Amino acid sequence: MATTTPPPADASARPSTPGALFVAQVAPLLAVAAVVALALSTLSGAATFARLGLPDPGPVTVYALPVVRAVSQMAAASTVGFLMVAAFFTPPASSGWLSADGYRAVRIASWSAAAWSAAALLMIPLSAADAYGRPVSQMLDARVLSVAITGIEGTTSWSLTALIALVALGVTRFVLGWGAAVVGLGVALAGLLPLALTGHSAGGSDHDVATNSLLLHVLAAAVWVGGLAAVVTHLVAGGRHPAVAARRFSAVALVCWVVLALSGVLNVLVRISPGDLVTSTYGVLVLVKALALVALGAFGAWHRRHAIPGIEAGSTAAMIRFGGLEVLLMAATMGVAVALGRTPPPVAPAPEPTRIEALVGYAVDEPLTVAGLLTQSRFDLLFGTLALVLAGLYVTGVRRLRARGDAWPVGRTLSWLVGCLALLFATSSGIGRYAPVTFSVHMGQHMILNMLVPILLVLGGPVTLLLRALPPAGAGAPPGPREWVLAAVHSPVARVLTQPLVALALFVGSFYALYFSGLFDVALESHWAHIAMNIHFLLVGLIFFWPIVGIDPSPRQLPPIGRLGLLFVAIPLHAFFGIAVMSSATVIGAGFYQQLEMPWVDRLADQTTGGGLAWATGELPMLIVLIALLVQWSRADERTARRDDRRADRDGDRDLNAYNAMLKSLATTGRPVPAETAPEPPPATAEGAEGPEDEDAPADLGRRRR
Repeated sequence: MATTTPPPADASARPSTPGALFVAQVAPLLAVAAVVALALSTLSGAATFARLGLPDPGPVTVYALPVVRAVSQMAAASTVGFLMVAAFFTPPASSGWLSADGYRAVRIASWSAAAWSAAALLMIPLSAADAYGRPVSQMLDARVLSVAITGIEGTTSWSLTALIALVALGVTRFVLGWGAAVVGLGVALAGLLPLALTGHSAGGSDHDVATNSLLLHVLAAAVWVGGLAAVVTHLVAGGRHPAVAARRFSAVALVCWVVLALSGVLNVLVRISPGDLVTSTYGVLVLVKALALVALGAFGAWHRRHAIPGIEAGSTAAMIRFGGLEVLLMAATMGVAVALGRTPPPVAPAPEPTRIEALVGYAVDEPLTVAGLLTQSRFDLLFGTLALVLAGLYVTGVRRLRARGDAWPVGRTLSWLVGCLALLFATSSGIGRYAPVTFSVHMGQHMILNMLVPILLVLGGPVTLLLRALPPAGAGAPPGPREWVLAAVHSPVARVLTQPLVALALFVGSFYALYFSGLFDVALESHWAHIAMNIHFLLVGLIFFWPIVGIDPSPRQLPPIGRLGLLFVAIPLHAFFGIAVMSSATVIGAGFYQQLEMPWVDRLADQTTGGGLAWATGELPMLIVLIALLVQWSRADERTARRDDRRADRDGDRDLNAYNAMLKSLATTGRPVPAETAPEPPPATAEGAEGPEDEDAPADLGRRRR
């Protein structure tokens, strides 16, 4: 909310249309972020360009760029927040279409996306002018701008951001269903990534840690700021289920605050020393941002203790009033962040990074050894944290089941935890350190992420655990996490991805497309491309093995022969890929590897080793899946036998008696007894025992399996 006064008591006096709500609630936040960014950016002024050795691009760029960037970031956060409210904080109609509250939130998101798109488009020539040190008027020439878009990382990022923002605008203009709102939210979150992966944190030593922490920081900030603005607007508009929206946002806000605090500390420690916090403009802005974060944490604690109970009691005034103050402070903090991005950090006393440090973010001095793979660890902030979080959530779900007296197979828990350990080992041990600089370790890492980790995680049955551990929403209640899980499992996207031919093409074709098309050579140059490759191989493996293992419910239940067939088709195709890599006489990624200047690596021999790993390591995961299928079929037979036993106990073994009567008739008359003359089953005894068997029937025929 943009004002500090509560809304009018008369509901008819409140802004009701999406456009009016955007002007009253969101537009002032854009203005606050822009004013703060402009005011603080002037602290550095022309000194920034002089220090970086760049010519001054002129006052238009100097003063317009922080304003437009602040508007873009605040509008992006607002787009994310309102789509989040539409997708998860307001229940849809029973038909699956958005409710009135959800539709209103999506329409406000479309206004925010329009502002985001316009600001991102303006940032393209402004960022080009800033990089070239020329007036922005010279950047409006189509030829100059086209060169800048492809040749300057910052301008390229803004071009991608503008494109994604326009897609988000198109989605929000036509969204009517709940599923489309979820897709729109994913598009909006993707629009935050290009800028999060560039800037101060994307170069120099330790840029892998700095970039990963900044990525988490940007995502958490957008969800928190935009979510609060959307929830306050929802309350101002008199939306239904206000307590549900407030409780759900409170849980999300707490996670975002923790992520912001930890990622911010990591990013600062990578960039400056503690003494620079009070002796440089950059350090002072960091302190201002940190104090704002502490104040926002205090606001959140107050909301959880006072405002949310008030909403549950029927009063939203306190949440609106103090939520308005909080979101204003958030907008100002975003302005501080923009000014921080415009301010160069102090010159570090450390020596200039080596070539390897500049390219991969850290030093790799020792030759590759087996001991080094085990001891030269480097924690991966994204995937290492993901492994720990997944393990913690799974154990929490198992404990919840056992607390209410439900059993959960120990084998599934062990499989999941070992899978998380494998994910941690593949990304945060010496494998993670050497993977960017040696092809063989890189290939081994991808084999673990693509085959071993997905198999172990799928064998853990996470979807089944979620469905059992999460409580159902109940009749008439807004859908919750359990309902969202079911909707995701049976969504059209999941159904398409788990189609056998699609899953096989993604699983096997990804390797051929990446390594034999030149994409891998380009991807080696960028840290974000390494992240994308790891995410891709992990997700593709999960998609492929999900319906094959078959523990969790999936949109496509494959028959046993279909599972085996899909597995046996993938094995030779995967082996052929490894053989093709081993047989290649051309070094894949040679241009990047030559820049590393690592004389202890024979690149062609290392590539041959990597191809051998791809060929050999594919057999073990496939064997694990095959064993798992055989165990499942064996247990399925046992379950069928137990089910037959229970049915026989209920009907007195009618089928067995009829079968024995048929055998007796064949033995005495040569003709089977008609079904209508088959003897009735003997009555069960008081203890539930069955009558005596027919002595004339063969003793080993027709007997129930025990």
